[in-house]
Amino acid sequence: MSHDSAGPAGPVYDDDGVLLTQSGIGEQAWALYHTDPAAFRRAVKEYFALGYPGWTARKVSYKRRIIWIRDDRGRTI
Repeated sequence: MSHDSAGPAGPVYDDDGVLLTQSGIGEQAWALYHTDPAAFRRAVKEYFALGYPGWTARKVSYKRRIIWIRDDRGRTI
């Protein structure tokens, strides 16, 4: 998961050129961003595994409180 301080204004793509979807998480998880980055990453993974099966968090903007996710359902790697 890469980090973006402000985030772009237009469409966001991952390193493979796949269009990402904007999503978010609760402030309880964001509170971990600076104090415990490993716990923040775990919280993000767990959140999307439960709420959005098949989607992967790819980029983060702390300033805008945005998580960009990629739809990996049916994707072959």
